[in-house]
Amino acid sequence: MARNVRGEGRLDTGLVLVCVALAVLALLSPRRSRDEVAAVLRASVLSPLVQLEARASGVRAAIVARNDLLTTRGRAVADTLSLRAISDENATLRKLLGLSARLQDGFVPAEVLPSRGGDEFTINLTVGSNVGVQPFLPVVTADGLVGMVESVDQGSSSVIMWAHPDFRVSGMSVDQNAFGIVQPHLATGPERWLLEMRGVPFRAKLDSGTLIVSSGLGATYPRGIPVGTVIGELNTPEKWARTYLVKPAVLPENIGPVLVLMPGRSQRGVNGVWTSVAAADSAARAVAAAGDSVARAAALDELAARRAAFDSLLADSLAAGDTIGGGLGTRLPARLPMRADSVKRDSVRRDSVARRPTAGRN
Repeated sequence: MARNVRGEGRLDTGLVLVCVALAVLALLSPRRSRDEVAAVLRASVLSPLVQLEARASGVRAAIVARNDLLTTRGRAVADTLSLRAISDENATLRKLLGLSARLQDGFVPAEVLPSRGGDEFTINLTVGSNVGVQPFLPVVTADGLVGMVESVDQGSSSVIMWAHPDFRVSGMSVDQNAFGIVQPHLATGPERWLLEMRGVPFRAKLDSGTLIVSSGLGATYPRGIPVGTVIGELNTPEKWARTYLVKPAVLPENIGPVLVLMPGRSQRGVNGVWTSVAAADSAARAVAAAGDSVARAAALDELAARRAAFDSLLADSLAAGDTIGGGLGTRLPARLPMRADSVKRDSVRRDSVARRPTAGRN
């Protein structure tokens, strides 16, 4: 065993000495000779290693290029999301400024504090008793009702949202034909974030898309704050009243800056502050009707122009001595761009005109 180790050590030493000698010889040989020998070695003995190195370089370049592409795409996606978030935030702030201008006074703006766990149906605001905020004040956005102030500290306040199990608001349809109590829809999954309007009289049937606003009954929510829109009717064992599923006007992910309505503002009411869906639909119908009126007026103008052209041709024919009606032929244009009813009315004119020359000759 010792002999084998000693023999292998001698072989290694000999190979090292040979390599050193070849290296010294290569250094001392002319440059042209070294290049020729290197070319022969690369084409014969070192050919597989050279090919392997070339492939490794290609793979390395492809990996680097892919990493750069993924980094660029990720940066572009992040910039796009950031721009979209900024655009949405700007739109929300503009809408809130519009709401503030319509309210004019009697409110306190507030920011929503980051959630630190706990109840997912409760949010914290950056205003408190130091600016006059007190419990049972409504919290709103430009889209509608968010919830109600539950508790107040010196510089912050806690608000229960419409999804909180304790939330209740007296609601009515925007046309004031149906009243009921709006409360959270206690279901599982995504339906948990819906509302239901209970106790609606059976005679009052609400269509899908009907706007539900606060009715003002009670001392918490003034009349006219949008609460949500009707999705459909729920089947319940109650036969004396209807229950409707309602989509909230303010979704949880859209809750940003809010306004807290102060007692004085609530007492004066918020009539005309929020634009109702019914008003928007009426405006749309008015625009459509106006468009139809314009189209009808244009059609009547075109018809009047065609009739005037026909009368002008008829007058020219009479002035040239042409006869109309009787047993003689009528010299009229080959094609007239007239409707059937217009031609019938014009035929009456031609008959009346045709009788005048006959009366003159008699």
